[in-house]
Amino acid sequence: MTDVLVLSGPNLQLLGERQPEVYGRATLADHVGRATATAERHGLRLEHLQADAEAVLVAAVHGARGRVPALVVNAGALTHYGWSLHDALAAYDGVAVELHLSHPSGREPWRRRSVLAPVVDGAVAGFGGLGYELAVEAVARLLAERRAPRGDGVAGA
Repeated sequence: MTDVLVLSGPNLQLLGERQPEVYGRATLADHVGRATATAERHGLRLEHLQADAEAVLVAAVHGARGRVPALVVNAGALTHYGWSLHDALAAYDGVAVELHLSHPSGREPWRRRSVLAPVVDGAVAGFGGLGYELAVEAVARLLAERRAPRGDGVAGA
């Protein structure tokens, strides 16, 4: 069973080549490797999918329902206009973390709005490749919190 599905959106297969001054020189494979190592340190298994087509990412989110307890989504430009991805994430009941290598709020005005933000648990942005590790770390902690037995609220019980 996969514990974390990392989804990478349009153009992310070009990491390392495309705008290295913004996104760095590490490749997508480098980032996925870091995420995988972090997941393994937490006893989690990671699966990765990169797609340029929004429909493929939507289908992956639907396929994760009931199968994968957590998603990390680096949707690329779909972050700002991918309403069908938003709707798919809204129907997903697991942990979902939005991820960005750059800091969208410090860039062009059109990048400052995330249509995914209302339907994810949180976002990691602006930390470059470290963001992949931080996103998986957040997933691991959120999964642990959800799996932890809850007290009955009675002191001393």
